[in-house]
Amino acid sequence: MRERPAAVDGEPKRRRRRGRRGRGLAKAHTARQSGREARAESPKPSSAVAPDLRHRRPAADPSDTLYAALDLGTNNCRLLIARRSPDGFKVVDAYSRIVRLGEGLAHTGTLGDAAMLRAIDALRICSDKMTRRGVTRARMIATAACRTASNGSVFIDRVKKETGLSLEIVSTEDEARLAVAGCAPLLDRTCSSALVFDIGGGSTELIWVKMDGAAPEGNDRRASRTSIGDWVSLPCGVVTLAERHGGIDVPGEVYDRMVDEVADRLRPFLDRVKAATTWPENGQDFHLLGTSGTVTTIAGVHLGLSRYDRTRVDGIWISPVDVRRVTRSLLDMDYARRAAHPCVGQERADLVLAGCAIFEAIARAWPADRLRVADRGLREGILMSLMDADTARRRRRRRRRRSERAEAAPGA
Repeated sequence: MRERPAAVDGEPKRRRRRGRRGRGLAKAHTARQSGREARAESPKPSSAVAPDLRHRRPAADPSDTLYAALDLGTNNCRLLIARRSPDGFKVVDAYSRIVRLGEGLAHTGTLGDAAMLRAIDALRICSDKMTRRGVTRARMIATAACRTASNGSVFIDRVKKETGLSLEIVSTEDEARLAVAGCAPLLDRTCSSALVFDIGGGSTELIWVKMDGAAPEGNDRRASRTSIGDWVSLPCGVVTLAERHGGIDVPGEVYDRMVDEVADRLRPFLDRVKAATTWPENGQDFHLLGTSGTVTTIAGVHLGLSRYDRTRVDGIWISPVDVRRVTRSLLDMDYARRAAHPCVGQERADLVLAGCAIFEAIARAWPADRLRVADRGLREGILMSLMDADTARRRRRRRRRRSERAEAAPGA
């Protein structure tokens, strides 16, 4: 498993550790501290806070490099800062805020002023965290809302001007690949295939993953190869579906209409996958793997948590019977009761049933015996891709240096 949830490192602890590594790092820390004090005395505009970090050279010592992954979606703004560890990476800092950037987008085709202001406020916080932590390498992406809005690129330019962050509008294919990369450690390699799905605010990504079986006993499970057989991005997410059908009062017939709409959109992809693969004869040879607020909410309600706990949710298995029971219990609640639930909350109370409808359509199309819940996804995929790229770059440098030494050696 490439990533292990860990407590956030404390700032003082990191300063002590860096101080022991040598005078050069101590001087660098002193310079950073002086810079902080200068900024406190004379604040600068936010556009000067965070430079473009995507192509900055990493630290000489890989364990010193701090990586950041930022995902601005239709509903959420999420940031993860981490450093490499022997089993993947260790989280240093994290941030998440519901900004509803895609609010009203389905009706107007543009990002609204209030929604853009909410997103920029959250991005300023992300920029400050990245600067204070000393992030060296970062990738910052925007997904469905910015892809589809007519003023999406204008908003990206505004973000750069007001926060200093260079957001990249990713394609649906890149988004699907990052989602799989982030969730890959949770795939059951004893199965022949799995359906990975990410229910977002403005779109839903589905990826049919093929596996070649379990790794040899005693070996790293990553030795079992996986490949993407097919994928699709559906133009419906929890925000867009709730805005079309309603999310506050959701009687049974409205919920059924949402399920039917998603099922209709799913059918061409389902037919394509069935035609191109050996379809499992039963639900035991493949499984579902869901990464989204919807599936983590369902898991939290299923576990009866008094408050959401990622360590108890990430990686658990749930049966379809349990999912249906949770969905029916949420349908029986009115808006106030959903908002009061500790694993739903007011910010998701009008969206959770739209998410349940999307998931129910997926589960009907792919009747697996098991669902695995992932409280991870795009950000983790970004972090691993950045770290893998740096590792490959260092290996190329070492090979080049060895080759140059061999050519320069006497008698070569």
